[in-house]
Amino acid sequence: MLLSDRLKVSGRHEPASVAVEDAPAQDGLAKLNLERKTPQHDPYEALKGRVHTKLLDILDLSQIDTVSREELLGQVSVAIEDILSLEGVILKRAERDRLITQILDDILGFGPLEPLLKDDTVSDILVNGAKQTYVERRGKLELTDVVFKDNAHLLHIIDRIVSGVGRRIDESSPICDARLPDGSRVNAIIPPLAIDGPSLSIRKFGTKKLTIEDLVRFGALTEEMVKFLKGCVFARLNCIISGGTGSGKTTLLNCLSSFIPADERIVTIEDSAELQLMQEHVVRLETRPPNVEGVGEINQRELVRNCLRMRPDRIIVGEVRAGEALDMLQAMNTGHDGSVATLHANSPRDALARLETMIAMAGVDLPPKATSTQIASAVDIIVQASRLSDGSRKIINITEVLGMEGEMITMQDVFVFERTGLDADGKVIGQMKATGVRPKSADKIKAAGYDLPASLFEGPDGF
Repeated sequence: MLLSDRLKVSGRHEPASVAVEDAPAQDGLAKLNLERKTPQHDPYEALKGRVHTKLLDILDLSQIDTVSREELLGQVSVAIEDILSLEGVILKRAERDRLITQILDDILGFGPLEPLLKDDTVSDILVNGAKQTYVERRGKLELTDVVFKDNAHLLHIIDRIVSGVGRRIDESSPICDARLPDGSRVNAIIPPLAIDGPSLSIRKFGTKKLTIEDLVRFGALTEEMVKFLKGCVFARLNCIISGGTGSGKTTLLNCLSSFIPADERIVTIEDSAELQLMQEHVVRLETRPPNVEGVGEINQRELVRNCLRMRPDRIIVGEVRAGEALDMLQAMNTGHDGSVATLHANSPRDALARLETMIAMAGVDLPPKATSTQIASAVDIIVQASRLSDGSRKIINITEVLGMEGEMITMQDVFVFERTGLDADGKVIGQMKATGVRPKSADKIKAAGYDLPASLFEGPDGF
């Protein structure tokens, strides 16, 4: 039975709270605004709330998944027109279409977030309570006019997001990492930890997967860097991608993974699955938070240990955060070479220091020199990504780890980004260049059958 038919059969309606039948269509909302006795409330939101409530009374929620969005749109459109008629409100076609779209987004999607999720120019969505939403476009934050009805409405949307991946968020567990169906990364934090109302952060994944050629076209790195990194992956060197928040580490990891041969078995380990590898033979593992009783948690360290029994050719860790660093380095040192991981750090030297700290978090009492030796023998290449002051993302260092010299891990830069200033528009001016040093790993890359020309490493002066 159509929704509109069920509405007529049910006969469930109330007298119109506002009579505007004689008003012209273009003045529907204006007249509604004048005649409401509580002008401090948004008349449009009040109308939408009433229509939404009455629609849910006649909507068979159990049948929603069996009906296409187009078919549901047609049925809901007719039903909403009937409800508006009973309400005694006349709307312009644009207002009616907007009302139908927003109600459908609330029923089937993520409510007010839907337009932002469909906007390809938006890379981040930052919701600070029900009445304030920012987005990032081209590296800059902008305040939007997107609002939620109230905090309860925002909480409902958050719960829909996290429950979709089998997670929960409530007062006993007020922080949650999750993902959207397209892989976009989500973090939510609610009261009592979020004082001013629920906070939601979404790192969007573009509808188009970026390739390494795209990164070259955007100026994130050069063709010479790409050739060297391709050789490193082909020769099974262990790579760490380091960078700050929003510097493009995950995008770069996706691009580097495209160089892995298609006949190799890849196991990925993530807190919240977001990698989009292009190979067919990929096993994706994801951590599990504790249940309501506080038990059943599976962390990244346990997944790293387990994946060693899964016969992986390559191990990819989405982000190293804690004690799993020790197990990952041990895997790199025991035959699972060619592994790739990301971590948060501001420079290649900081990345090594963070690895030492995370090994200490594993609870194993290793002497400092043993820890450094483990890192120096496991890690071959560190790729440092950075988000610059103009919002652009670039690879600012490709650094080779040479080994130990006394108590110190020695490194050398192979490629660097040399920043020289800002132009009149605030854009960063600089040059990516080779340092002129031929890396030790070039011999290993050549032995693997991937020859790198000597000119690749020539500095700006030809040396």
